[in-house]
Amino acid sequence: MEEDNIAVGLDIGTTKIVAMIGRKNEYGKVEILGIGRTKSLGVHRGVVNNITQTIQSIQQAIQQAEANSGIDVKGVTVGIAGQHIRSLQHSDYITRNDVEEVIEDEDIDNLCNQVHKLVMLPGEEIIHVLPQEYKVDGQSEIMEPRGMSGGRLEANFHVVVGQISSIRNIGRCVKNSGLELNGMTLEPLASANSVLSQEEKEAGVALIDIGGGTTDLAIFKDGIIRHTAVIPLGGNVITEDIKEGCSIIEKQAELLKVKFGSAWPGENKENEIVSIPGLRGRDPKEISLKNLSKVIHYRAVEIIDQVYLEIKNYGHDEQKKKLIAGIVITGGGAQLKHLKQLVEYVTGMDTRVGYPNEYLAGETDKEIASPLYATAVGLVMDGLERKALDRAEREELEEEEEPVNAQQPAETASEYTNDGITEDSREGDDKQSIPEQPNQPARPSRSVVEKWFDKLKDFLDNAE
Repeated sequence: MEEDNIAVGLDIGTTKIVAMIGRKNEYGKVEILGIGRTKSLGVHRGVVNNITQTIQSIQQAIQQAEANSGIDVKGVTVGIAGQHIRSLQHSDYITRNDVEEVIEDEDIDNLCNQVHKLVMLPGEEIIHVLPQEYKVDGQSEIMEPRGMSGGRLEANFHVVVGQISSIRNIGRCVKNSGLELNGMTLEPLASANSVLSQEEKEAGVALIDIGGGTTDLAIFKDGIIRHTAVIPLGGNVITEDIKEGCSIIEKQAELLKVKFGSAWPGENKENEIVSIPGLRGRDPKEISLKNLSKVIHYRAVEIIDQVYLEIKNYGHDEQKKKLIAGIVITGGGAQLKHLKQLVEYVTGMDTRVGYPNEYLAGETDKEIASPLYATAVGLVMDGLERKALDRAEREELEEEEEPVNAQQPAETASEYTNDGITEDSREGDDKQSIPEQPNQPARPSRSVVEKWFDKLKDFLDNAE
C-alpha cells in the first residue's frame, strides 16, 4: 500500500524510463526506497511516438520499483520535456478595485490567470506561469507583494509553453499503465531542484541537463527561474555519429562512448587503439581512440554552442544578469569524460558536474546519487512537496471545521472565517474566496499550474 508520505517520480526519457520511490526521513532528507529502470522504446527526443511501447516500458519500470521496495504504486509525478517546449517573457497587470485593501493570494491568482489567456500558436498551451518581479503602483523590484496595498499590480512572467498533444500523450501513457497522475513538472525544473543549492540560484547559475534525446537548460538568478530552453540534441546524436564514423552497430557505438569516449581529443595518444568484435565471423575492427574523441568532440562542441547561445540570449553578458555560479552539468551525458573541461573552454564559465546527493539521505546507494538520476530524484522531491502541501491543507481544514461544528457563538464563527477559512469549507457563502494555506510559504504559481493540471486530468477522464 502506498503511504501518504511516499512519492513516486517517473522520468520518461528518450533512452530510459526510471521509476523512483522515495520518502522524507526524520532529518528532512529524501530516502530512496526502490528504483526501476527500463529501456525507453516509444520516445524520440522527449516526445512519445509509440504509446503502446511506452506503456510497456512504464509498466516494467514500475514493477521493478515495486519489487525493490515492496510498495504498491498508485500515483506518480511525471516530468515533461521534449523539443516542443519553449519559453517566453511576458509582462501583465491588473487594476484592483479597493486601493486600501492589502494584496492577497487572490490578486496574484487573478494576475496569473490573465497570463493564461495569452494567444499561443495552434496546438500549444501554457504549462507553467512563473512570476519574476512585481510592481505595485509603479514601485519596481518587489519580490513579495502580499500585504502591500495599491491599485495597480504588475509582474514580469516567465511563461513555459508546450504542445498540448505531446503532453496529453504522456498523460494517456501514465493512465493506461494503470497509474494515477499526481502531478506534472518541467524536467529542467525537477533536475534543478535536486542538484542546485539555494546559494547558486541566488548568485546566478545555468543548469544543463544532457539527456539521451534532448539537452535541457534552466537559468536561475536572484533565486528565481529566468530562462528555460530545450535543445533537440543529446547523447544519442553522439552515439549516432560514432556509429556512422566508425561503421559499427549502435550497441557497440554506445559502449565505445561510455567506456573509452572523451570530449577532449588531446587526451588520447595516436597509438591508442581499441578492438571491436566483427559481426558473424568477420574480422575484428580496430578503432583509434584519438579519432573516436574527435568525433565526440565536434558534436559536443555543437551542443555546448547551442546552449551557450541560449545563455547569451538570456543576457549573461549584462553585469546585472551575470551568472556568478557559472554552469552545472547533469544528466547521463554529463558522465562523458572531460566534458566539464570542454564546457569551461567553450563558454569561459566555471563549471561543475551536478550530483543529486545534497538532498538525499546519507546511506543512499552511490549509483542513485549519479547525474543520470537527477531528474528522477527531482520528481520524487516535487511529489513529496505536493503531498506535504495537500496534507497541511487537509489538517488546516479539519482544524477550522471543528469550531464551526461545535456550534460556537455566531461572532466566534465569523471571526474564524475572517482569519482564513477556505472557500471549500464554506458552502453557500457568497463572499470572495479567502486565500488557502495562510501558514504555508507563498506558492503563487502552484495554484495556476494545479488548475491547468486539473483541466488535463478532466480531458484524460473524458477521453476514456
